[in-house]
Amino acid sequence: MPSQSAHGQRTRFAPPIAFGPDEWDLLIRLPARVMIAATSAEPDSDERTVAEGLAGIDAIAAGTISDSDLVRAVVGAIYAEQDPDPPSAEQFLDRHAGITEVLVNCRAASAALGRRADPADANAYRQWITSIAARVCGASRSGGIFGLGGATVSTGEKTFLDDLYRALNA
Repeated sequence: MPSQSAHGQRTRFAPPIAFGPDEWDLLIRLPARVMIAATSAEPDSDERTVAEGLAGIDAIAAGTISDSDLVRAVVGAIYAEQDPDPPSAEQFLDRHAGITEVLVNCRAASAALGRRADPADANAYRQWITSIAARVCGASRSGGIFGLGGATVSTGEKTFLDDLYRALNA
């Protein structure tokens, strides 16, 4: 929950004691970045990107009912921030560079979780991040004609999901 200063202004959500400020910032920014990477895994129409973005926002919010205190704290911090660039339906302009950066950040987050988090919380966070990407990638079909046929998860999306899993579990 955000704290209030004496003047009634919202202050930054404090990280759990186990995490440093940079690690905490990484953990709270990663869900939105993973969502954007998942929408970028396959070139899409604007309509499909919006459907994927909405699925990602729902998947992030689903963390509020996690059994993990860490996941719930991260979601609380996401919603407590006054982010000038909140999660939205978008894609990286440079897909390869954006996705590569997200995977590097996933490895860094996983390492921080391994050093600082309870193993059950670390696992819950990794599963939550994976579920965000899976929901985004499965939000709409691609490769069909007029909505018929095609695949729910494209080859590019499957590759991204596999790479994400490896990055989070390295």
